[in-house]
Amino acid sequence: MANRPNILFFFTDDQRYDTIGALGHAHIQTPHIDEIVERGTVCSDAYIMGGSCGAVCQPSRAMLMTGRSLYHLQHTGGQIPAEHALLGETLGEAGYDTFGTGKWHNGPNAYARSFSHGAEIFFGGMDDHWNVPACDFDPTGLYDQRLPQTVDFHTQQIRHRTADHVRAGVHSTELFADATIDFLHRRHANDAPFFAYLSFMAPHDPRTMPEKYLDMYPASDMELPANFLEEHPFDNGELNTRDEVLAAHPRTEDETRAHLAAYYAMISHLDHHVGRVLGAVDEAGLREETIVVFAGDNGLAVGQHGLFGKQSVYDHAVHVPLIFAGPGIPEGQQRDALVGLIDIFPTLCDLSDVDIPDTVEGCSLVPVIDDEEESVRETFHYAYRHLMRGVRDEAGLKLIETATGDARHTQLFDLAEDPLETTDLSRVDEHADSLAALRTALQTGWCDELGDTEGEQGREFWRQIEWAQ
Repeated sequence: MANRPNILFFFTDDQRYDTIGALGHAHIQTPHIDEIVERGTVCSDAYIMGGSCGAVCQPSRAMLMTGRSLYHLQHTGGQIPAEHALLGETLGEAGYDTFGTGKWHNGPNAYARSFSHGAEIFFGGMDDHWNVPACDFDPTGLYDQRLPQTVDFHTQQIRHRTADHVRAGVHSTELFADATIDFLHRRHANDAPFFAYLSFMAPHDPRTMPEKYLDMYPASDMELPANFLEEHPFDNGELNTRDEVLAAHPRTEDETRAHLAAYYAMISHLDHHVGRVLGAVDEAGLREETIVVFAGDNGLAVGQHGLFGKQSVYDHAVHVPLIFAGPGIPEGQQRDALVGLIDIFPTLCDLSDVDIPDTVEGCSLVPVIDDEEESVRETFHYAYRHLMRGVRDEAGLKLIETATGDARHTQLFDLAEDPLETTDLSRVDEHADSLAALRTALQTGWCDELGDTEGEQGREFWRQIEWAQ
């Protein structure tokens, strides 16, 4: 027990994989996340499987906490079934002190199973960063307090805000960092190892932060992405969803630059508070005993392909940051194996000598972390509702099939040569064999292995594909 490492897990909301200074983004300042990069191993090809609803973060977080694939979650109404083992629950049963703060988005029951300590718990998907309806830790697991009802921005449905207080005027990022620091100060002398899960609401909109961070990014200085478009090339079935109406159609360069500036500012503000938490670990003398994980729940377009949200399976929606640092993790390394958020659960079990539950479908990444030549899968599959399915291989060839009613759109990209997915190769003769192979992998993976046709969304997608042949 005493030899097991502590685990500190930073999880961000809507942070795209390429928004970290140390990973090549010249226009963003993230010195504290950069420190994690320098101290650890970056998984450069880390992905989510997509989403079963417009609020992509909800199933993404459920996949993270269960290690299960998208359509094997049996994830309804944001609730995680009791038969799915949870990461915090598993570590707690192995003797860890488990602490959770920030955005949860998968219901009080799963939270109560996961954590023995907590503070400033937000059960919603998004809200005002400066007035977070947060719950104190409830050892009964009921969390039955209610603030006045509001409208869920993702579904436009009336919902009740489960909370027992609002710390008005304290930004969500600071609020959750303070709660984690307080936990570290209170328990660092405890003999048990800890698992501290800090789940930010940032950089999800509404993009508000202290003004000094926005001043770091004049909108006029922002470079538009090379794949910026005024409009998406075709109707993908989600062009008017909630994220896509944050900016006017057609997209303008000036408005997109303003959104990018605010997006980067929120990430730099978040980075500052990551540094505060890392400082608390150092003050407690726990750096050498603590594994640090930094990851994001999904990406965000912010102008790429004419989109602004994450309701697609382009890389800007499904490619996420993933970094491991600490004892047993090589420093200053990068791995390009195909990995996913569903792999974090078994990896942390492996690193802490805890048995991996049978319900977990992800792969331990310890072999990949230890050896840059190792891989854990040959392909990675993506989905978005009943509209899109995708697959990519280890070489970087990626197929996206979109079906909307009787219209079908096939796209084939070579990510090794075209990481921004600007050149569709699906009609290029020399890629015909690759297209056929990926189509087979797409159908085999989703239909035969990943349970897609067991649910309504998958059945609808494959019906649409047949109609549009």
